[in-house]
Amino acid sequence: MAPVKSPDETEVVICGAGPVGLTAAALLAARGVDVVVVEQNQSTSDEPKAISIDDESLRVYQRAGIVDEVLPIVVPGTGTRYYDRHGAPLFQARGPQPFRLGYPFKNPFAQPDLERVLVKALGQMPNASLRFGVEVTGFGQSADSVRVHAHTDSGPVALDAAYVLGCDGGRSVTRLGQGIEMTGRSYPDVWLVADTLDDPHTERFAMHHGDPARPHVIVPGLDGRCRYEFRLFDGEGTPGQVPSFELIRALVAPYRDLTPAQIERAVNYRFNAVIADEWMVGRTFLLGDAAHMMPPFAGQGLNSGIRDAANLTWKIADVLAGRLAPSVLTSYQRERAAHAQATVRMSERLGRVVMTTSARVAERRDAVIERALGTEEGRAYLEQMRYRPAQRFTEGLVLDADRHHGVGVALGQPLVFDTAHHRVARLDDVLGMDWALIGVDVDEQAWEAAEPVVRQLGTTTALLALGEYLPRTRRRVLIDIDGAAAREFEPYAGQFVLLRPDRVVAAAWCPDRTTDTVTAISTWTERALSHG
Repeated sequence: MAPVKSPDETEVVICGAGPVGLTAAALLAARGVDVVVVEQNQSTSDEPKAISIDDESLRVYQRAGIVDEVLPIVVPGTGTRYYDRHGAPLFQARGPQPFRLGYPFKNPFAQPDLERVLVKALGQMPNASLRFGVEVTGFGQSADSVRVHAHTDSGPVALDAAYVLGCDGGRSVTRLGQGIEMTGRSYPDVWLVADTLDDPHTERFAMHHGDPARPHVIVPGLDGRCRYEFRLFDGEGTPGQVPSFELIRALVAPYRDLTPAQIERAVNYRFNAVIADEWMVGRTFLLGDAAHMMPPFAGQGLNSGIRDAANLTWKIADVLAGRLAPSVLTSYQRERAAHAQATVRMSERLGRVVMTTSARVAERRDAVIERALGTEEGRAYLEQMRYRPAQRFTEGLVLDADRHHGVGVALGQPLVFDTAHHRVARLDDVLGMDWALIGVDVDEQAWEAAEPVVRQLGTTTALLALGEYLPRTRRRVLIDIDGAAAREFEPYAGQFVLLRPDRVVAAAWCPDRTTDTVTAISTWTERALSHG
């Protein structure tokens, strides 16, 4: 065996150059962290696996400074339309409060396009490096670093890092190599997925057809691309098999004619509903499919992985920068696992109900939905997708979430007028990518007691004015433009609001409780300060 070269050193190594790994790298690099992405393949994937990206994920790319590069590859979507057992439309799920996060709710795209955009963006970040053809074989952990053992065409190599992110998919070496188990189940149902070209569909919404004789999904994409997914039955195909052209043509015949050259990719697959028992082992973490896999019927697989990256990367960056104590990293699984588990379960339920092959279940489903649509509450539940699990943190890097319902939730992204730069902009663009402390109609004299929070976390600060007045202050003021900021911040009137870099409310308190709050927040930073 060839000798191992002297280990390279970096701050974070990311295993896997899929969209989750590349997203995590972009977020870290944007915050000044040195990051190396290693991928066993020689290039990014040509397989258009994920096809839906939501408003939360687009907001994450905004935070990484690359959303303008991502938007050209998506179709600005309008949700999902559900059809009954006879092919008639039932309802269209568009999500709650359109554009609350600053982007369309659910957007078709092609995964290879996203990966190419992310690779190009990382290539322009001086502290990010991508290395293809590097197969990770194992890890060695010490108290203050991780050694990643890998193999290339030139022989064994090693990389030393402070932290490792396993974004290496369902067969994750980061997970399997450290003996981490997954809990859940695999489903026996076989589905055919075909990505086609030159398709006549121009809809900006996905279509879920609940025909028990042949449940299927249609997702039109950009420039004539279209994804078709059909439930297969005994004798029609096995998992991993490439389906015959004749079968594909017969299945899509009700919607279009098809030639072999118009099939971009086709495969039969089974899906899993599993979640890793541990997401953090020492200095290694699991993200995306390495941490959880789910049925595709809610379109949340990739988006859940991007949520993982959005939750973890700023914490690692702040630990490396000395703003937060290393112990805060244990909050990653505590904050993300419950929501990921709920999303897996929701995806399973949608598959059982919407994609049932039982005529009796389909008839009962359609009747229940029609009755629900006849009530205001039922229509809102379905059309606003209130069946999607809400992400609210009650533990982790949040304070008093049990007493303040506005803590642990992500704020929306309203337009505000920023008096510091005399411009109208979206909230995230005004606040930047770091912590932010906002006083919502808070008196000027109250700020002095909050100064330790500003110093400890390096927060951006601003006074937000809810009413129709302009406070006389030298402090930066954010002014509501169209009522959206008032809706977001009205529950916090007269309070300080501490926003994490992922725009989750970490704490909200009245000025007379500032001293106690400062003391509580110091527990997140005290080890970092004492070891700085």
